[in-house]
Formats: sequence, structure tokens, C-alpha cells
Amino acid sequence: MTATRRERVTLALAVWGVLVSQVLLYPGVADLVSALGGSGDISAGMLFLVAEFAAFVTFASVWGAASDALSRRTSLIVVGALGGATSYLVLAALPSLGMPFSIALAVRLFGGAMTIGAFSLAITMLADLSGGNGRNMGAAGIAIGLGAALGSVVGGRLSTFDPLAPLYAAAAVLVGVALLVATVPDRAPDSVRVGIGTVLRKLAAKPAFSVPYAFGFIDRMTAGFFALVGVFYFRETFGVNAAVAGGVLALFFVPFAILQYPFGSLSDRVGRFRPVVVGSMLYGVAIVAVGLAPTFELAAGLMVVVGVFGALVAPATMALVTDLAPPGERGAALGGFNVFGSLGFLTGFVVGGVVADAVGYLPSFLVVGLAEVAIAVIALRAVKRLDRVGAGQPPVSAD
Repeated sequence: MTATRRERVTLALAVWGVLVSQVLLYPGVADLVSALGGSGDISAGMLFLVAEFAAFVTFASVWGAASDALSRRTSLIVVGALGGATSYLVLAALPSLGMPFSIALAVRLFGGAMTIGAFSLAITMLADLSGGNGRNMGAAGIAIGLGAALGSVVGGRLSTFDPLAPLYAAAAVLVGVALLVATVPDRAPDSVRVGIGTVLRKLAAKPAFSVPYAFGFIDRMTAGFFALVGVFYFRETFGVNAAVAGGVLALFFVPFAILQYPFGSLSDRVGRFRPVVVGSMLYGVAIVAVGLAPTFELAAGLMVVVGVFGALVAPATMALVTDLAPPGERGAALGGFNVFGSLGFLTGFVVGGVVADAVGYLPSFLVVGLAEVAIAVIALRAVKRLDRVGAGQPPVSAD
């Protein structure tokens, strides 16, 4: 195994570990919130999840810009992972200390601020490697999908033994991430170091980034939609239990994970336009088809199709960000992408939940699926203009 391939595998494992630690808490969030002093209802659970994502949105670009300014990534990932592990251990100790739920939310904010550094910069280190941006982002996509799939299954099992058990497991996983990443050479571009504010201002002045950021927002919105509304849809519409509903989600996550690397490599060869634009259209149509399916078997089978088309879109979109970003600004660029992704995930929770509750499941599938189609149609010319890989030309400047 070459050094580059070994580093790619190691960093993908780090991304996988961060996702596992995050998703471990989701299946038993109601019991966990109750143990931490909350009410245990949906509103308290949502507040607990929103606290983490609010920190993601606030700090993703800060970590990225800091790594660009310092020309350093490895040590920052270690700090972020260990900070996240500490937050989980503090949360686990709060019930014995008699602390109110508001303290748990504050710790959750701190943990989110730390964990997003480890997540975003591990992806950035993948982008720093040679071998093709699509291939590197495909490795990140596999890690994200498999981490979400495993975390949800294991977290559900652990929460049945003890609501606090997922916290200890998440802390252990993040310590492992820190130890793993510490073995990877830091390949951050050693360019002229500039201030964080300067890097962020330069990114803000490059409107081309709005194109992959918009796709990232919509793509993550669909993920948030399935994480919340998808589970309730299968349970209430087809009368399946939680275990079966979780298995149906795995039908999405598994192909979404394992196909990202080959599809990312494909985008290095054919360009980003077809995977991003055509893939988004097919992805949106497949989402709507799940909501229209008359039987459980057909709806479950279509979840596999949704996963395949999602895998076609995701790595090419992240690769487009790295195509546009100069090496010295790549960390901040991918940090910005993760900000929009986190906002999209929150939007999927809110929009999907509100529409499903107000007018039913089918309209919610239509809203989310057609949003994916709409972004592809609206941004078609912009993606075509930015894409130079398939034509054998160097990446276009983002200025």
C-alpha cells in the first residue's frame, strides 16, 4: 500500500469515527435527555440535537480558516477530537452531580464546537492528498455513510442497556480518532500565512462557491429529512417496528456509503457536471417515488435507489469545492461547505417535520424531492461553467 493510500484510509477511518460518535446518541435521545434532566419529549430532544448543529454551523469555517492560517491540520484535529470526547464524559457525569438540563445544553454546544473541527479538518486533510479530488471525497463519503449506519445500530443497542452508555462509547471512539490522526503526516500547504479574517473575506468574495454550497445544503436537507420523517413514515404508513425502520434506513446508507468512492473516482474522469446535475435530478425523483410507493416492499427497494443516486451526487459536489479552492484556502472552503450542510440538515428536520405534520407525508416527500430537482435545474449553467475536469482543463478559478 502506498503512503498516499494508507493516509487516505487512515483519514477516512477518522471521519468514520467522528460520525459514529455523533450518531450513537440519536436512537436513544429521548431516554438520554430524560437522564440529563430534560423532559424527554420531542421538543427537548430537538433542542439537544440543535445545540450541537448550531455549534457546527458557527465553528466549521473557523476551524478551517485557522488551519489555513497556521498551515496545520493534524494537531487541530487531535484537539477537536479530544475536546469532543471530554464533552461526552462531562455529559455522562452531569446526572450524578444533579445539574440542570441547561448545563447539558451548554456542554453540548462546547462538544459540537470541538467535534466539527475534527470532522471538517479530517475531510480537508483528505482533500490535501494527491490522487484526485473525486477519489478523496469519495473516501470521505464512504466514511460518512458507514459511520451513520453503524452508529445508529450500535447506539440503539447500547441505549437499551443504559441511556448514558452511548456517551461513554462516543468518548472512546473520539479518543481513538485522536490517536489515529496523530500518526498521519500533516500535508497542509505551507504557503504565506494570513489571518483567519483575511481567509474568510477572500472566500466571501468568491461567489462561485455558492454553487456547491447550495447543492450541499439541499443534499444534507434530504439526509435530515430521512433521519426524522423517514423513520416515522415507514412506521406509521406500513406499521413496521423501530428495528425494521432502522433496517430500511440502512438500505439507503449502505449503497450511499460504498458507492461514493467509485463514483467520486468517476467524477475525476468525466467531470462534475453529470454526477452533480443529472445525479441530483435522479436523486430528487427517487425521493418522491418513495413517498408514492403503494407497498412497503416497493418503498424499501426504492430506498436502495435513493442511496445509489445520493452517492453519485455527494462526492462530486465536495470535489467541486476542492477544485475551486486554492490549496491555502481549502480548509476554510470545506469548512464553509460543512456550515451549509449542517444548516441543510437542520432544515430537513424542520421543513420535513412541519410539512408532514400539517398536510401529510406525501407532500413532505414532494417538497424535499422537488427541491433537489429544482437546485439542479437552477444551477445547471453554473455547474457547467465551473466544471473543467471532464474537458481536460485545469479547475476554473473561483474569483
